[in-house]
Amino acid sequence: MPLPGSLPHDPALAADEATRIGVAVQRKAAWRLLPILSIGYGLAYIDRINISFASLRMNADLHFSATVYGMGAGLFFIGYAACEVPSNLLLLRFGARRWLARIMFTWGLLAAAMMFVCTPMQFYSVRLLLGMAEAGFFPGVLYYLTLWFPAAMRARAVSRFYIALPLGSVVMGSLAGWLLGLNGQLGLSGWQWLFLLEGLPAALYSFVILRLLPDKPADAAWLTPQEKAWIARQLEADSAYAHLGHSAGVLRALLSPKVWMIGSFFFCVLTCNYALGFSLPAILQAATGWSVAHVGYLVAGFGLAGALSMLLGGANSDRTGDRVLHCVVPCCVMAAGYFIAGSDGPGWLVVTALAIAFIAYNALQAPALAVPTQFMTGRAAAAGIAAMNTITMFSGFVGPYWMGRVKDATGNYGLGVRGLAVPSLAAAVVMLVLTQSLARSPVLSQTLANEPA
Repeated sequence: MPLPGSLPHDPALAADEATRIGVAVQRKAAWRLLPILSIGYGLAYIDRINISFASLRMNADLHFSATVYGMGAGLFFIGYAACEVPSNLLLLRFGARRWLARIMFTWGLLAAAMMFVCTPMQFYSVRLLLGMAEAGFFPGVLYYLTLWFPAAMRARAVSRFYIALPLGSVVMGSLAGWLLGLNGQLGLSGWQWLFLLEGLPAALYSFVILRLLPDKPADAAWLTPQEKAWIARQLEADSAYAHLGHSAGVLRALLSPKVWMIGSFFFCVLTCNYALGFSLPAILQAATGWSVAHVGYLVAGFGLAGALSMLLGGANSDRTGDRVLHCVVPCCVMAAGYFIAGSDGPGWLVVTALAIAFIAYNALQAPALAVPTQFMTGRAAAAGIAAMNTITMFSGFVGPYWMGRVKDATGNYGLGVRGLAVPSLAAAVVMLVLTQSLARSPVLSQTLANEPA
């Protein structure tokens, strides 16, 4: 009789059994983990960027210039970057369940506390603290996914979690008009209601994370011994091909040129995303002349299209085994979209070009995020992904500050949007160089790429 977790001795039967177990494991993990993580990240994204809608009223009420607003929007990412690596190392110590729940609870309270800001210094301080509180959530989740999903299936897993980013735009856009319309209720401004009612759900959701999220496959009561053994075998095989595996120390991961290259790639594309994201409602309102509510619905439409492109991009990248074209082509499309949108064209052309750029940005996310998890595993992955995200997070300061300064200097966002074509093209070049470097190293097997997750 075979031992628990072992497979039959006949090679054909063993392969069939392994396939059956693998399909069951990935389906269970996808349904039990990804929705929980996705909702958590959706709340994080909303609380991070909801000042883009709040600013439509808050800036006038508090007499904030575009530069003050851009500085406050960007300071979130300075706090985030400063605490990224320590946070991910603490996740290893305390476990994903407790640490991710702690992150959500503290950032939810601080996001709600944004309703109390009155001066630029208070605005700067709370945004900085909010970034410090949220630090580690996204890279922590990326590392967590490497414990459950083999490399060949990871782009799909990432896309099903990260779909919360464009869907967060749908929720935020749909609610913004109503929340700002609460202006005067109980003596609060509409932007204060927006911060309160979009911040507290994150703090409450931390208890869901604490209750439902297992730290690792060995702790999952809903996996059989055979299924746990299958995950262990797959991850061990992935580790054998990793450039930075379990034996690599934290310092080696932090100093790896490949980590800095993938961090530079995301710095470029996220500079575009955050520069546009914090100014998008104002840009669309200027281009269309629509009300806040109608602009919100337009942003929600962007989000739905972006969610679809993210799922398709992740699935096709895993199916073909290609990462580079799924990143480089969207970067070039983004550059074209930004250049057209920033040129002095009619409103319909501005909206169309921005929508295409937004769709392209979301399409590249899952393939790009699968790249670092292919050359890092174990403790090196936790440190390396956090280091990558630290580099990336400075984009959240650069992008909004760039747009604010350009707006104050020129009176509109045109030059700022056109300028985003430069980091888009730079990202394409960095990804080409990185993937050529990886191609010269042992690559991860793609034999499971066509299996459903």
